[in-house]
Amino acid sequence: MNVLVDSWAWIEYFKGTCAGEKVKELLENSEDKIIVSTINIAEVYNSFLRDYSHLDNDRYAEASRKAMKQRSYVCDVDEKIALDSAKIKHEKKWGTGDSIIYATAKREDAKVLTGDPHFRGLNDVIFLERSRYAP
Repeated sequence: MNVLVDSWAWIEYFKGTCAGEKVKELLENSEDKIIVSTINIAEVYNSFLRDYSHLDNDRYAEASRKAMKQRSYVCDVDEKIALDSAKIKHEKKWGTGDSIIYATAKREDAKVLTGDPHFRGLNDVIFLERSRYAP
Protein backbone atom coordinates (compact mmCIF):
# COMPACT_ATOMS: atom_id res chain seq x y z
CA MET A 1 0.00 0.00 0.00
CA ASN A 2 1.11 3.56 -0.70
CA VAL A 3 0.63 6.10 2.11
CA LEU A 4 0.90 9.86 1.80
CA VAL A 5 1.78 11.25 5.22
CA ASP A 6 -0.01 14.59 5.56
CA SER A 7 1.45 17.66 7.26
CA TRP A 8 -0.84 17.12 10.25
CA ALA A 9 0.64 13.65 10.80
CA TRP A 10 4.23 14.84 10.36
CA ILE A 11 3.73 17.59 12.93
CA GLU A 12 2.25 15.11 15.42
CA TYR A 13 5.20 12.81 14.74
CA PHE A 14 7.75 15.55 15.42
CA LYS A 15 5.89 16.65 18.58
CA GLY A 16 5.89 13.07 19.89
CA THR A 17 2.16 12.99 20.63
CA CYS A 18 0.06 9.83 20.94
CA ALA A 19 -1.04 10.25 17.32
CA GLY A 20 2.60 10.91 16.43
CA GLU A 21 3.56 7.54 17.91
CA LYS A 22 1.20 5.86 15.44
CA VAL A 23 2.85 7.81 12.62
CA LYS A 24 6.27 6.78 13.93
CA GLU A 25 5.27 3.13 13.87
CA LEU A 26 4.20 3.43 10.23
CA LEU A 27 7.35 5.32 9.23
CA GLU A 28 9.77 2.99 10.98
CA ASN A 29 8.13 -0.42 10.67
CA SER A 30 6.14 -0.39 7.48
CA GLU A 31 6.83 -1.94 4.13
CA ASP A 32 4.43 0.60 2.61
CA LYS A 33 5.71 3.20 0.18
CA ILE A 34 5.70 6.45 2.17
CA ILE A 35 5.01 9.56 0.11
CA VAL A 36 5.23 13.25 0.92
CA SER A 37 4.29 16.20 -1.25
CA THR A 38 6.51 19.23 -1.54
CA ILE A 39 3.50 21.09 -0.12
CA ASN A 40 3.76 18.98 3.04
CA ILE A 41 7.40 19.95 3.36
CA ALA A 42 6.50 23.65 3.03
CA GLU A 43 3.66 23.39 5.57
CA VAL A 44 5.74 21.55 8.18
CA TYR A 45 8.74 23.84 7.64
CA ASN A 46 6.48 26.87 8.13
CA SER A 47 5.00 25.32 11.27
CA PHE A 48 8.47 25.10 12.84
CA LEU A 49 9.32 28.66 11.82
CA ARG A 50 6.02 29.93 13.27
CA ASP A 51 5.65 27.83 16.41
CA TYR A 52 9.26 27.68 17.58
CA SER A 53 10.34 31.27 17.00
CA HIS A 54 11.54 31.46 20.61
CA LEU A 55 14.07 28.70 19.85
CA ASP A 56 16.45 28.12 16.98
CA ASN A 57 13.49 27.61 14.64
CA ASP A 58 15.58 27.57 11.45
CA ARG A 59 17.55 24.60 12.75
CA TYR A 60 14.38 22.71 13.76
CA ALA A 61 12.67 23.52 10.46
CA GLU A 62 15.67 22.29 8.50
CA ALA A 63 15.90 19.11 10.60
CA SER A 64 12.23 18.37 9.94
CA ARG A 65 12.72 18.86 6.18
CA LYS A 66 15.67 16.48 6.13
CA ALA A 67 13.81 13.85 8.19
CA MET A 68 10.81 13.99 5.86
CA LYS A 69 13.02 13.54 2.81
CA GLN A 70 14.92 10.63 4.40
CA ARG A 71 11.79 8.74 5.35
CA SER A 72 9.70 9.18 2.22
CA TYR A 73 9.48 9.59 -1.52
CA VAL A 74 9.03 13.29 -2.35
CA CYS A 75 6.40 13.97 -4.99
CA ASP A 76 6.67 17.36 -6.69
CA VAL A 77 3.61 19.34 -7.67
CA ASP A 78 3.35 19.20 -11.45
CA GLU A 79 0.75 20.62 -13.82
CA LYS A 80 -1.52 17.54 -13.64
CA ILE A 81 -1.59 17.61 -9.84
CA ALA A 82 -2.20 21.38 -9.95
CA LEU A 83 -5.19 20.98 -12.27
CA ASP A 84 -6.60 18.00 -10.38
CA SER A 85 -6.24 19.92 -7.12
CA ALA A 86 -8.14 22.88 -8.60
CA LYS A 87 -11.05 20.52 -9.35
CA ILE A 88 -10.91 19.07 -5.84
CA LYS A 89 -10.74 22.56 -4.32
CA HIS A 90 -13.80 23.60 -6.31
CA GLU A 91 -15.75 20.44 -5.50
CA LYS A 92 -14.93 20.14 -1.78
CA LYS A 93 -14.41 23.84 -0.98
CA TRP A 94 -11.04 23.04 0.61
CA GLY A 95 -7.93 25.16 0.76
CA THR A 96 -5.22 24.84 -1.85
CA GLY A 97 -2.85 22.83 0.37
CA ASP A 98 -5.34 20.10 1.27
CA SER A 99 -6.50 19.93 -2.35
CA ILE A 100 -2.95 19.43 -3.60
CA ILE A 101 -2.29 16.76 -0.98
CA TYR A 102 -5.43 14.85 -1.94
CA ALA A 103 -4.69 15.15 -5.68
CA THR A 104 -1.14 13.89 -5.05
CA ALA A 105 -2.42 10.91 -3.08
CA LYS A 106 -4.92 10.04 -5.80
CA ARG A 107 -2.23 10.18 -8.47
CA GLU A 108 0.11 7.98 -6.43
CA ASP A 109 -2.75 5.57 -5.57
CA ALA A 110 -2.08 6.29 -1.90
CA LYS A 111 -4.10 6.55 1.26
CA VAL A 112 -3.72 9.83 3.17
CA LEU A 113 -2.54 9.46 6.77
CA THR A 114 -3.91 12.44 8.68
CA GLY A 115 -6.04 13.76 11.49
CA ASP A 116 -7.06 16.86 9.57
CA PRO A 117 -10.86 17.14 9.91
CA HIS A 118 -11.26 17.93 6.19
CA PHE A 119 -10.32 14.33 5.41
CA ARG A 120 -12.55 12.64 8.00
CA GLY A 121 -14.87 10.01 6.53
CA LEU A 122 -13.16 9.64 3.17
CA ASN A 123 -12.55 6.05 2.05
CA ASP A 124 -8.96 6.58 0.98
CA VAL A 125 -7.86 8.11 4.30
CA ILE A 126 -6.29 6.60 7.40
CA PHE A 127 -7.69 8.97 10.01
CA LEU A 128 -5.89 9.47 13.32
CA GLU A 129 -7.61 11.00 16.31
CA ARG A 130 -5.72 13.50 18.41
CA SER A 131 -5.81 12.51 22.05
CA ARG A 132 -7.01 15.19 24.45
CA TYR A 133 -4.24 14.12 26.80
CA ALA A 134 -1.44 14.05 24.24
CA PRO A 135 1.69 16.02 25.09
